[in-house]
Amino acid sequence: MAELRRICKCNVCGNIVVVLHAGVDKLVCCGQPMQLIEERGEGVEGWEKHVPVVGRVGDEVKVKVGSVAHPMEEGHFIEWVELETNGQACKVFLKPGMDPEASFRVGGGKMIVKAYCDLHGLWVKESG
Repeated sequence: MAELRRICKCNVCGNIVVVLHAGVDKLVCCGQPMQLIEERGEGVEGWEKHVPVVGRVGDEVKVKVGSVAHPMEEGHFIEWVELETNGQACKVFLKPGMDPEASFRVGGGKMIVKAYCDLHGLWVKESG
Protein backbone atom coordinates (compact mmCIF):
# COMPACT_ATOMS: atom_id res chain seq x y z
CA MET A 1 0.00 0.00 0.00
CA ALA A 2 1.24 3.49 -0.84
CA GLU A 3 1.05 5.46 2.43
CA LEU A 4 0.44 9.21 2.50
CA ARG A 5 3.62 11.37 2.58
CA ARG A 6 5.93 8.33 2.35
CA ILE A 7 8.86 8.51 -0.06
CA CYS A 8 9.76 5.75 -2.52
CA LYS A 9 12.70 5.28 -4.90
CA CYS A 10 13.13 3.27 -8.10
CA ASN A 11 16.24 1.09 -7.82
CA VAL A 12 16.52 0.97 -11.63
CA CYS A 13 16.35 4.61 -12.80
CA GLY A 14 16.59 6.50 -9.48
CA ASN A 15 13.18 8.24 -9.67
CA ILE A 16 11.95 9.39 -6.25
CA VAL A 17 8.27 9.99 -5.52
CA VAL A 18 6.34 11.37 -2.57
CA VAL A 19 2.90 9.85 -2.05
CA LEU A 20 0.37 12.68 -2.07
CA HIS A 21 -2.72 10.46 -2.13
CA ALA A 22 -2.68 7.08 -0.40
CA GLY A 23 -3.57 4.12 -2.59
CA VAL A 24 -4.22 0.41 -2.17
CA ASP A 25 -1.43 -0.95 -4.35
CA LYS A 26 2.37 -0.74 -4.49
CA LEU A 27 4.14 1.85 -6.63
CA VAL A 28 5.94 0.47 -9.69
CA CYS A 29 8.63 2.07 -11.88
CA CYS A 30 10.70 0.48 -14.67
CA GLY A 31 8.65 -2.71 -14.22
CA GLN A 32 9.82 -3.13 -10.59
CA PRO A 33 8.16 -2.28 -7.25
CA MET A 34 9.57 0.96 -5.85
CA GLN A 35 11.50 0.77 -2.57
CA LEU A 36 10.11 2.59 0.46
CA ILE A 37 12.82 4.90 1.79
CA GLU A 38 13.16 4.30 5.51
CA GLU A 39 13.45 7.33 7.76
CA ARG A 40 16.58 7.44 9.93
CA GLY A 41 17.32 9.51 13.00
CA GLU A 42 19.69 10.06 15.89
CA GLY A 43 21.60 7.01 17.02
CA VAL A 44 21.98 5.54 13.52
CA GLU A 45 25.55 5.46 12.18
CA GLY A 46 26.33 8.77 10.45
CA TRP A 47 23.54 10.68 12.19
CA GLU A 48 25.80 13.57 13.22
CA LYS A 49 26.22 14.61 9.55
CA HIS A 50 22.62 13.97 8.50
CA VAL A 51 20.01 14.64 11.19
CA PRO A 52 18.60 18.16 10.79
CA VAL A 53 19.43 20.70 13.50
CA VAL A 54 16.52 23.10 13.96
CA GLY A 55 16.72 26.67 15.26
CA ARG A 56 13.83 29.10 15.57
CA VAL A 57 13.58 32.87 16.02
CA GLY A 58 9.98 34.09 15.88
CA ASP A 59 8.38 32.70 12.72
CA GLU A 60 11.72 31.95 11.03
CA VAL A 61 13.05 28.39 11.24
CA LYS A 62 16.61 27.70 10.16
CA VAL A 63 17.59 24.11 9.44
CA LYS A 64 21.22 23.03 9.23
CA VAL A 65 21.89 19.48 8.14
CA GLY A 66 24.00 17.77 10.76
CA SER A 67 25.64 18.89 13.96
CA VAL A 68 28.80 18.37 11.87
CA ALA A 69 28.43 20.04 8.45
CA HIS A 70 27.44 17.61 5.71
CA PRO A 71 29.61 17.51 2.55
CA MET A 72 28.08 19.20 -0.49
CA GLU A 73 30.09 17.63 -3.31
CA GLU A 74 29.15 16.07 -6.66
CA GLY A 75 28.07 12.52 -5.84
CA HIS A 76 27.52 13.20 -2.11
CA PHE A 77 25.25 16.01 -1.05
CA ILE A 78 21.95 16.89 0.58
CA GLU A 79 19.40 17.04 -2.25
CA TRP A 80 16.59 18.66 -0.28
CA VAL A 81 15.35 19.77 3.12
CA GLU A 82 11.66 19.67 4.03
CA LEU A 83 9.74 21.17 6.94
CA GLU A 84 6.23 19.96 7.74
CA THR A 85 4.00 21.71 10.26
CA ASN A 86 0.26 22.17 10.72
CA GLY A 87 -0.50 19.84 7.79
CA GLN A 88 1.62 21.80 5.31
CA ALA A 89 5.06 21.01 3.90
CA CYS A 90 7.70 23.24 2.35
CA LYS A 91 10.77 21.89 0.55
CA VAL A 92 14.06 23.57 -0.41
CA PHE A 93 16.22 21.89 -3.07
CA LEU A 94 20.00 22.10 -2.73
CA LYS A 95 22.94 21.53 -5.09
CA PRO A 96 26.61 20.66 -4.68
CA GLY A 97 28.60 23.68 -3.49
CA MET A 98 25.69 25.17 -1.52
CA ASP A 99 25.58 25.23 2.27
CA PRO A 100 23.61 22.27 3.72
CA GLU A 101 20.90 24.48 5.22
CA ALA A 102 17.50 26.02 4.53
CA SER A 103 15.25 28.69 6.06
CA PHE A 104 11.47 28.61 6.38
CA ARG A 105 8.80 31.01 7.67
CA VAL A 106 6.15 29.15 9.60
CA GLY A 107 3.73 29.57 12.47
CA GLY A 108 3.91 27.66 15.71
CA GLY A 109 3.39 24.00 16.35
CA LYS A 110 5.16 20.69 16.11
CA MET A 111 7.57 20.38 13.17
CA ILE A 112 8.87 17.38 11.27
CA VAL A 113 12.07 18.19 9.40
CA LYS A 114 13.55 15.87 6.77
CA ALA A 115 16.85 15.93 4.88
CA TYR A 116 17.64 13.64 1.93
CA CYS A 117 21.26 12.63 1.25
CA ASP A 118 21.89 11.18 -2.20
CA LEU A 119 24.09 8.43 -0.67
CA HIS A 120 22.70 7.85 2.81
CA GLY A 121 18.96 8.37 2.39
CA LEU A 122 16.31 10.12 4.42
CA TRP A 123 16.93 11.62 7.88
CA VAL A 124 14.21 12.97 10.15
CA LYS A 125 13.96 15.13 13.27
CA GLU A 126 10.81 16.13 15.16
CA SER A 127 10.93 19.48 16.91
CA GLY A 128 8.73 21.85 18.87
